[in-house]
Amino acid sequence: MSVTVIVPDIGGAEGAEVVEIFVAVGDMIEVDQSLIVVESDKASMEIPATVAGKVLELRVALGDALSEGDAVLVVEAEAAEANPQGDANSAGEPATAAADVSAAPEPSEKQAEKPAEKSADIPEAPVDVAAESAGAPASQTKPSPALASEVQASSQRETRTEADVYAGPAVRKLAREFGIDLLKVTGSGRRGRVLKEDLQAFTRKNLQKSAEEFTGTGVPVVPDIDFSQFGEVTVEDRSRLDQMTATNMSRSWLNVPHVTQFEGADITDLESFRKSMKKEAEQLGNKLTPMPFVLKACAVALAAHPKMKSSLALAGKQLVYKQYCHIGMAVDTPAGLVVPVIRDVDKKGIWQLAEEIRDMATRAREKKLTPAQMQGGVFTISSLGSIGGEGFTPIVNTPEVAILGLSRAEIKPVWDGESFLPRQILPLSLSYDHRVVNGGDAGRFLTDLAALLSDVRRIIL
Repeated sequence: MSVTVIVPDIGGAEGAEVVEIFVAVGDMIEVDQSLIVVESDKASMEIPATVAGKVLELRVALGDALSEGDAVLVVEAEAAEANPQGDANSAGEPATAAADVSAAPEPSEKQAEKPAEKSADIPEAPVDVAAESAGAPASQTKPSPALASEVQASSQRETRTEADVYAGPAVRKLAREFGIDLLKVTGSGRRGRVLKEDLQAFTRKNLQKSAEEFTGTGVPVVPDIDFSQFGEVTVEDRSRLDQMTATNMSRSWLNVPHVTQFEGADITDLESFRKSMKKEAEQLGNKLTPMPFVLKACAVALAAHPKMKSSLALAGKQLVYKQYCHIGMAVDTPAGLVVPVIRDVDKKGIWQLAEEIRDMATRAREKKLTPAQMQGGVFTISSLGSIGGEGFTPIVNTPEVAILGLSRAEIKPVWDGESFLPRQILPLSLSYDHRVVNGGDAGRFLTDLAALLSDVRRIIL
């Protein structure tokens, strides 16, 4: 029995445009299955089926203007489905079924349990009703012309476009905005309908996949290479500390626009004074290195240039000025690089700083530093003076905005206006975050710092 499905009451809308068609001739449809979507100037609405059966004829096309009562399609329905009340239409006359959503029967539990992957685009395998009623196994039933036609139609529908995807206008619009291919999205809605949540899940999945192929900053990962193919190798696991340091350095380097400026500080007089205090240092059970003087000089210079110990906040919209002066000191240990923080450098004397430096360095090498002892720094000093080198470009220890590198001091000839004099010059390398610190800021800071180191008496001014 053929049944014509018509447009129900759509709120008085006239000339609603057909924007989507979910079924084709030959498809098997179920009760309450969405057939088409019409869109008026006020809203979009889905027109559902009120009968189950096989689509014999489509009465609409994309772009058609429909109103209440217009025919949508013709369905070959079972007699019981088409006329459950057994009225006059059971005599074989075509029936007209209004697609009223409120009047449509609720799906049974079996229907609700059907897999979501079963889309309206994919037809159910047709069954020979006569053979089934006679008790013959489906496998023994000869394919009918209708089945052959159905197979052919299904084959044609394998070449799908986005128009064939079961999704509403809002979802399609969102997919277009984000450049998502709907053909690649698996719908979780009823009968495989693509929902907004499916787009979100698809996006998350692809972002996760990208994260596996790329670092968090979008930089391609260097692929692993089997070096044993070239010769004998030895593989050792890196310490957790080394791995964490590498991660922090990568984050800082990739997120901070680094600039490094260089300066030379004349520490001839400082070294003479330091060496003169050697006996006193031994009496105190301590060793007086240049580092306490550098720390103290940095504290004074940072007070005069507060931007150098600030930090960015709120995605660069704010600058946090710190009223304290905790300075980190990079220490090279067998396990890796660590940065203990000397607190309140501006409030401590040279002897106290020397004692804390020795204590922190010992703790670092013995792996006894606590997390609190490596936090809260406003500025960092990295010294390669005991190793050598004329200069290097240290990486800013974010969220700090500057770091000072110290290289090996050397005796160099310095012109005093009349002659060259041998002076001990300490190379200074200042790396800074160019989002906060500009060249002028860095130049003034370095000039003041060099002056402080050249004459330690300035530290107490």
